[in-house]
Amino acid sequence: MKHHACYLITVLIAILLFLSRDVLAQAAVQPSEENPYYWQYQEKPVLLLGGSTDDNLFQISELKQHLSAIADAGGNYIRNTMSDRSPDGVQPGKGRVVYAFKEIDSGKFDLNRWNETYWKRFENMLRWTYERDIIVQIEIWDRFDYSRENWPPHPYNPQNNINYSYRESGFEPQYPEHPGANKQPFFFTTPGQDHNKVVLQYQRKFVDKLLDYTLKYPHVLYCIDNETSGEEAWAVYWAEFIQQRAKQENRKVYITEMWDDWDLTQEQHRRTLDHPERFAFVDVSQNNHQRNETHWQNFHWVRNYVKEQPRPINNVKIYGADDGRHGGNNIDAVEKFWRLIFAGAASARFHRPTSGIGLSELAVKQLRSARLFLKEFDIVEADPDPRHDYLVNRDEDEAYLNYIGQEQFAVYFTDGGEVELRVPGAQREWHLRWLDITKSQWLESTLLTAGDTIPLQAPGKGPWLVVVTSKGAQ
Repeated sequence: MKHHACYLITVLIAILLFLSRDVLAQAAVQPSEENPYYWQYQEKPVLLLGGSTDDNLFQISELKQHLSAIADAGGNYIRNTMSDRSPDGVQPGKGRVVYAFKEIDSGKFDLNRWNETYWKRFENMLRWTYERDIIVQIEIWDRFDYSRENWPPHPYNPQNNINYSYRESGFEPQYPEHPGANKQPFFFTTPGQDHNKVVLQYQRKFVDKLLDYTLKYPHVLYCIDNETSGEEAWAVYWAEFIQQRAKQENRKVYITEMWDDWDLTQEQHRRTLDHPERFAFVDVSQNNHQRNETHWQNFHWVRNYVKEQPRPINNVKIYGADDGRHGGNNIDAVEKFWRLIFAGAASARFHRPTSGIGLSELAVKQLRSARLFLKEFDIVEADPDPRHDYLVNRDEDEAYLNYIGQEQFAVYFTDGGEVELRVPGAQREWHLRWLDITKSQWLESTLLTAGDTIPLQAPGKGPWLVVVTSKGAQ
């Protein structure tokens, strides 16, 4: 009788574990059933928005407070590179940024043993983001970690570990060129390339260790590399490696690759666009080096390219900051953020300073204004207007439109301006509600009667948007 009771308890536990796994899968982040250009989480469509102070976010101090600040501002999306680069000028492994591997008494690293501090930080990040409903997009490899000043002290450099020599690994003591030159053998280890078994075994252990943590959580997306110019075989290998491991644990994962070419129409990006079976979403962050109308047009080229098998198009990095080197200034960053929302992007996140505006006061205003807008306008039900067919007397880069049927329209003005909105011909009443993006504040709604076109003039300079709703649709 006692053995029978133990057996029943064991069976019951197994059933509960199976059911909890099934519930977790249903609630997990995944392409929206309602509109696969967007994500859903907890079985509801979501637009992923964010901004943060750094890239390898799990390594920052005060992480918990920073995540709370992101959530309080309306953010629900972070980028987390598994990087060990130190932004504070201190040698990696000696300052606030630590390596994944254990440093032994000799001062060298053992690639078969882990630095528990590194992985504890990673686990904390996953747990705290899960508690705040913040989606995490992980970049597994960052090419900048393995070249120039970051390579000499790195554990994978043979002089710093006890596991292999320069001869055995094929590595050199220095890789002084920009990693875009793709001269580092670290990114040629897979069977479809040089099949460097000596190094690949440790790379596999690292990714397996990462998956030990991430596969427990439902809010993680995977990107193989940061802005890579590497070979396709490298990305294919790691995408399949992750998929196989997830399949073993009965989990569904969503993977992409971030290619470096700033022109989304180039062949490099077809490696992702042409393979939805492997890359279930697209990241077009490098398009955010572009500005104005080109930024809009290139994004819509991708959206149109994948229309037969639509999937989320993410932007985990929006470039542009007054003190940055890439993608223009603060105003450009703000314009890109709103342009992406109106273009139908699945995510928009401000890049970290100094290449982006991070979670600055300006970024927080955009996030709060976006959440106000999304309460009034169901972006997942809407369609963008890629050729500006609904806008009359529009100047280049003046205004962008999104619409829901013929009942509701939203127009974003980059810097004030005046256009006419094409509407159904019959005379009817329309409610207009203007959002002052800079102040995160709605103006009083106004009512007008119109047919054919509605004149729209922004109340002032700077970024504005207006929601135009048919009276019968309210």
